[in-house]
Amino acid sequence: QLIESGGGLVKAGASLNVSCRASIRFFSTYAAAWFRQAPGKERIFVAAITRGAGDTMYADSVKGRFTISRDNDQNMVTLQMNSLKPEDTAVYYCAAGAYSNMRRHYSYWGQGTQVTVSS
Repeated sequence: QLIESGGGLVKAGASLNVSCRASIRFFSTYAAAWFRQAPGKERIFVAAITRGAGDTMYADSVKGRFTISRDNDQNMVTLQMNSLKPEDTAVYYCAAGAYSNMRRHYSYWGQGTQVTVSS
């Protein structure tokens, strides 16, 4: 089970952190990722991190603004979002699985947390 938290309503240019707490066994053996889904659109990749946090990857749209990190002792994954834009508005989903930017490589998903950025 993955549970996201930290979403909310912010103004453009602000920062916001969203977190994910995992209760699945052996979480530290899985890569983790964040995806997002805007209204009427498909769920798309945002960022991923390897199981040991040795490597990360980002969607071009968030590169340089977002940072993904994890704490395996706490079974937590965090997405730090800076310089937020209205187009970042979406439901953000945490996922665990194989290191990839593709949805089908992730077996575990959270319920999502809403992030809304006003202009």
